[in-house]
Amino acid sequence: MKILIADDDPVSRRLLEATLLRMGHEVVAVSDGLEAVDLMLSAGGPRLAILDWMMPKADGLTVCRTLRERSATYVYVILLTTRDRREDMMAALDAEADDFVTKPFDVVELGARIRSGERVLGLQEQLIAAHEALHHEATHDRLTGLWNRGRILDQLGRELIRSRREHRPLSVVIADIDHFKRINDTHGHRAGDDVLRQVAERMNALSAERDCLGRYGGEEFLIVLPGCPALDARAVADRLRAAVASSPTQVGTTLIPVTVSFGVASTDRADEQPATLINAADEALYRAKAAGRNRVETAPLLPR
Repeated sequence: MKILIADDDPVSRRLLEATLLRMGHEVVAVSDGLEAVDLMLSAGGPRLAILDWMMPKADGLTVCRTLRERSATYVYVILLTTRDRREDMMAALDAEADDFVTKPFDVVELGARIRSGERVLGLQEQLIAAHEALHHEATHDRLTGLWNRGRILDQLGRELIRSRREHRPLSVVIADIDHFKRINDTHGHRAGDDVLRQVAERMNALSAERDCLGRYGGEEFLIVLPGCPALDARAVADRLRAAVASSPTQVGTTLIPVTVSFGVASTDRADEQPATLINAADEALYRAKAAGRNRVETAPLLPR
């Protein structure tokens, strides 16, 4: 584990560093509190710190409070000091230090306290991973891996607000897989799921980094194109249409021809509502279906 030592006494610092190196840890040593803060707040900084209480520029308690206020990740802090009174321990805990070791330190005790810190940090990493997994599950469609309906609609609202603030156009595209019921009826629902996944993969692979793609429901997808005027949005939709239609979708040993119809709506109004844009794109999609499918239709630019 990478451990930071902050101690202005060079003898004490070297002794502690040698002890930690023998334990198998990677050590970063500094001589004052401000340097300790800078290192721990930097990207990839140590997650466990052993701080001397009394140091120039910032003492151990100040460093600890600063970390609690400013660090995006949790740093496990052990205070090392000659102070051993009950009120000193209380002051350290009030500053949100995690542990307290008196000088001269006992090697066995120090090792045990570091292992305790490692367990706490390991549990925190597990909690963060679990939280991220839950967040991903709550915002992403399980089948395609794209954003789900709630997340893509939320993003549309955010992009409309940004569009108003930056005075930029915004376009939305609704994509619908043609004759999807026929695919399910002919090849089965598992094949239909494979088609949905592969169509999502093809469109996602061609989407720009700023574009937002989500599964809107069933065999429909919603694409939000920030800063994209109507003509450019139509070109994006046609590129996605061609990518899907260019080759059949392979499901097992079966090749299934798949096409997608697109409806595009754009606005440069400052007060447009998400539902108005989506309804306009949906009407354009209906025209694409009625005109023979595997095509792009664009709604008239929404009036000012």
